[in-house]
Amino acid sequence: MRFSRPFGLLAAVVCLATGASAAAEASPPDEFWPSLKRDFFSNREIVESSNFVGLDAPVKAEDAALVPIKIAIRTPPGDPRRVVKMSLLIDENPVPLAGVFTLGAKSEVVEIATRVRVNADTFVHVVAELSDGGLVEAKRYVHAAGGCSAPSVKNLDDPARPLGKLKFHMLPDIVHGHREAVVMIQHPNFTGMQRDEKTHDYTPARYVDHFAVYQGEDLVFSVDGGISISEDPNFRFAFAVDPNSMLRVEAGDIAGGKFGYSWPIAGGGG
Repeated sequence: MRFSRPFGLLAAVVCLATGASAAAEASPPDEFWPSLKRDFFSNREIVESSNFVGLDAPVKAEDAALVPIKIAIRTPPGDPRRVVKMSLLIDENPVPLAGVFTLGAKSEVVEIATRVRVNADTFVHVVAELSDGGLVEAKRYVHAAGGCSAPSVKNLDDPARPLGKLKFHMLPDIVHGHREAVVMIQHPNFTGMQRDEKTHDYTPARYVDHFAVYQGEDLVFSVDGGISISEDPNFRFAFAVDPNSMLRVEAGDIAGGKFGYSWPIAGGGG
């Protein structure tokens, strides 16, 4: 497996549609995808389809170190299959695999959003593995540059921002009949490509490589990630809520840091 590569309303609608069409036409050939398919999926057949998974990302990133990504998880009526796992890949990043999301069998997660680093203009793919082993994908093209080497504003030694502090909030939003929540962890997620602005030395890599959310004892979702998840990782998700249960987060980083906390869901978090 390769983890590196040298490495008026009508007028407004018309303008938006034209802009989206132009952006789509401006996307270059997806030249790196064949090799990524070989490396990460052993050249298994991957069908581009919106039936099970959708991907939303900005055409042009305002901040390449904080690019919002939203994944929609769908279940077609009458289809017994479900999404069990999703791989998020950013083709042009030094480490293309941003994260592997595993969905809990009882969680009914219908949406997950997070923020990623994008190092250069690139396709972003989400590949969903179905319960029967099939693979489907959605993709977007994003214009951005320098996200993986952008200086961090966080400091591991800042007493006001303890490393690994976790937060959880229930949100009022409803997505396809499911409540939304957000979980966050204070962590710089250093990529190893950032220079210290004082010493000009590279800051050693230290990033969260595992993040899991549980409702009671049942997994909601987990993420096994790398350097492409932005600093202070946060995940906004819509799921089947049990208000009488506890929500628990367990996380760890590549330096051996272990972090965890739990909250009563009925309390809305804190």
